[in-house]
Amino acid sequence: MSVDVELACRCGSIHGWARAVTPNAVNRVVCYCDDCQAFLHHIGRADLLDPHGGTDVVQLPPNAVAFDRGAEHIVGVRLTSRGMHRWYASCCQTPLGNTLAPLVAFIGMPVEVFCGAPDARRRDELFGDPRGAIHERFATGGPPEGLPRFGSGKLIHMLVRVVGWKLRGKAWPHPFFDRTTGAPSHPVTTLTPAERAALRPKCGPNPTVPGN
Repeated sequence: MSVDVELACRCGSIHGWARAVTPNAVNRVVCYCDDCQAFLHHIGRADLLDPHGGTDVVQLPPNAVAFDRGAEHIVGVRLTSRGMHRWYASCCQTPLGNTLAPLVAFIGMPVEVFCGAPDARRRDELFGDPRGAIHERFATGGPPEGLPRFGSGKLIHMLVRVVGWKLRGKAWPHPFFDRTTGAPSHPVTTLTPAERAALRPKCGPNPTVPGN
């Protein structure tokens, strides 16, 4: 049976819902890419990374996510001009979700934003266990033992699900983009080369600068 899961930023200014969630309706992975690490360092939330630099992410179709309070606090950042849009709460620096172009029908949301899933047991019940680790070559000190690798079969399964969301009209409405223009519906900044360069030593398998 599907359930609606409450969403909130850390301070509670932003609130919303993820609708009709089941383990079979989402993709859940742990991403170790250095861009995800860099993003959390940039907004001062490296505390949300696991000990190996991973982010526990749940992918949902955009039309399953809606914010009913505090949308004025939503902002975005791109690490490069062609990079993902990475959305967060300006009020308390809570990461809210990662997106590609608006017509690519998914939002990758860190598990911490699901206040309706406050602990690991509840998250496993709602979203299922993580299907595996992706970009584990960037994991700090190497990937953890016991987490399955995200092989080609799982990747195809994930892509089929995302394409299915698109074909079934689940790309709209979108909480982060305007349907008429396709433009972001919240302010977005892009890091300068110098800002990106300053983050890189904090990320990857062998960071040389302590994180924030």
